[in-house]
Amino acid sequence: MSQEPDVAPLSSDQSVIGHVLRRVRSLTPRRADYAQMRVAPRKDLIAGITVGVVALPLALGFGITSGLGAGAGLITAIVAGTLAALFGGSNVQVSGPTGAMTVVLVPIVAVYGTNGVLVVGLMAGVLLIGMAFAGVGRYVRFIPLPVIEGFTLGIAVIIGLQQVPAALGMTAEGQHVVAVTIGAIADWVANPDWAAVTVTIAVTTLILGVMRLRPGVPIALISVIAATAVTAILDLPLATIGALPSHIPAPALPDLAWTDIRTLAVPALAVAALAALESLLSATVADAMSVSDRHDPDRELFGQGIANIAVPLFGGIPATAAIARTAVNVRSGAASRLAALVHALVLLLIVLALADAVSKIPLAALSGVLIATAIRMVEVSSVRVLLRSSRSDTAVLVVTFVATVALDLATAVILGIIAAGALALRQMAKTATLHEVPLETLGNATEDHHNEEERSLLDAHVVAYRFEGPLFFGGAHMALLELTEVSDIRVVILRLSHVTTLDATGAAVLADTIRSLERRDVAVLMSGLPTRFVPALAANGVFAQLVDRGHVFDHTPEAIAHARRHVTRDHHHVSDSAS
Repeated sequence: MSQEPDVAPLSSDQSVIGHVLRRVRSLTPRRADYAQMRVAPRKDLIAGITVGVVALPLALGFGITSGLGAGAGLITAIVAGTLAALFGGSNVQVSGPTGAMTVVLVPIVAVYGTNGVLVVGLMAGVLLIGMAFAGVGRYVRFIPLPVIEGFTLGIAVIIGLQQVPAALGMTAEGQHVVAVTIGAIADWVANPDWAAVTVTIAVTTLILGVMRLRPGVPIALISVIAATAVTAILDLPLATIGALPSHIPAPALPDLAWTDIRTLAVPALAVAALAALESLLSATVADAMSVSDRHDPDRELFGQGIANIAVPLFGGIPATAAIARTAVNVRSGAASRLAALVHALVLLLIVLALADAVSKIPLAALSGVLIATAIRMVEVSSVRVLLRSSRSDTAVLVVTFVATVALDLATAVILGIIAAGALALRQMAKTATLHEVPLETLGNATEDHHNEEERSLLDAHVVAYRFEGPLFFGGAHMALLELTEVSDIRVVILRLSHVTTLDATGAAVLADTIRSLERRDVAVLMSGLPTRFVPALAANGVFAQLVDRGHVFDHTPEAIAHARRHVTRDHHHVSDSAS
């Protein structure tokens, strides 16, 4: 008889290494991802050029708004757009600088300077890769819609406010956007200059009007070109974006110290959280717009992590996937990652060939582009639906919106999720009900073969309650309040088959209620308790006591039969003692 060879079991170290290698393989690009780039290259080429044209003014504007300059915005769009397309989890996603990210970066620049932003970007990239390995991507779908809408609405308001100084022809810096905006308006009122205001209003109006009638036209770029030409012809004294790099700089590690890592840990976490949230939301939107494409959330986080590690080395700002540019990409017919790569190539060619011309773009024109972008970010119909749906959804939306404008984005999302969770628990607690059930409806316990006296005795001294819903910390006390008020009853039957949740608090309150009834000489019988809830109740000791007394039953008719024997026996004892 042949004997199988001995196979040595894998050591724990080997199994861990094997798991890590499998996880790396699941996150890195596959041949099929790039094979798809050969399916419809003409469509991808057209879509990529279209997105590149749309992305140019946005990259310039968000770079300036972040505080690192227009060149940083362009570099970010090129580098992040390329790497996120190659390593990300979506075939049609387009990445680069975004308005939401600039909102986070402005206070970081004000406190820590340019080098602080670069270090934050590196740290955020590492955190994003860690999130990908941990499988965090799948949990973004649990963020409630009111939180997302309030977050988006707040970002739109902040982006709009950030453009006010440039739109008024003013130069203003500061960490708190509301205070900076108010200061710029006060300065303009004291010394009004209508040139910048006119350019901003004209660009904003033109973009919104054409986008409404002909959404496929790259009107943002056309508006910026027209505004630049008009201001040059009229020789208007407007501030321009200034010099741009005529090449992509060589990668260089920013100055990094241990004190920087400790100090910037919290801002880096905020940037990573925002990059994850915005990128995965954008990928979800892209899935909804594309019939066949479905993104891999963890691979998307991995791709964004790679991009954000690389971007600071070239002097760029932290990046995320951009919902607006991704939407343009899908609507333009993009079929693969090639479109996003072409978009980055278009921007690179602009840097190499047209840097001098682009440097003459007036800041007021870019302010108009960004104000129009902020206005188009707000889905009025979605906000209206949430405001009309329920008070809870309205409260969550308002809390998230106010926190986004007044505090910061990470805090706003956290507060929004906490508010949504608290209101959901409150709503769930309201679903817990306790009903008194007539005994004649419960099986065969009061059939006609029992005499009238026994039935009346049973009705007079036994009460049955059916508990439905969750018995947990959110509403256990309120749900069981009625039980503590029963009087002139000898037996209480608790029907628990419809309990959906029983946590430690619910079990403790139920145990206290049972003991309170027993101290008043009321026997408590329990029926239908789901097996999965036995450990929670057993931890309080009361379940074992009920079992010892024979007061736990699988079915309610058995409990009623026991209750009948109990009250009949007690009735006879009372009658005998009276005689």
